[in-house]
Amino acid sequence: MGAGRGKDQAQVSLLLDDQLCFDLYAASRAMTQRYRPLLDELGLTYPQYLVMLVLWERGTMSMKDIGGALHLDYGTLSPLVKRLEAANLVRRERRPDDERSVQVSLTAQGTDLERRARSVPCAIGAAAALSAQEVQQARRILRRLTANLSAS
Repeated sequence: MGAGRGKDQAQVSLLLDDQLCFDLYAASRAMTQRYRPLLDELGLTYPQYLVMLVLWERGTMSMKDIGGALHLDYGTLSPLVKRLEAANLVRRERRPDDERSVQVSLTAQGTDLERRARSVPCAIGAAAALSAQEVQQARRILRRLTANLSAS
């Protein structure tokens, strides 16, 4: 996706360095690699950490709502939550009023893990070495990019 809008197809560059998708891919890999040792100390993978972040923020949620918050389908989310449950960090329960809906809640151990995880964002922020304004600008652009690509 290196070309701007309305460029003639002959003018579009196929050079790797001109591809926005590659820059996003490389940044995502670097970010995930930076998280790995921090999350290893917590016994979490990066996707599991994202699930825990949502639960720490919002409390008990349905699988559907967690998937919506994280842009994950049920087939991807379900194994993540099962592994978190096996680690005794979350509990899954079917709603009594709707057997099709599964609620996910934190266990005491999952709640306690939040305290230990508080150092992670600071460590990542220091490694990223961006100003608060640059972080906000990056978030704005990435959220707009996600919305635009999701709407296409």
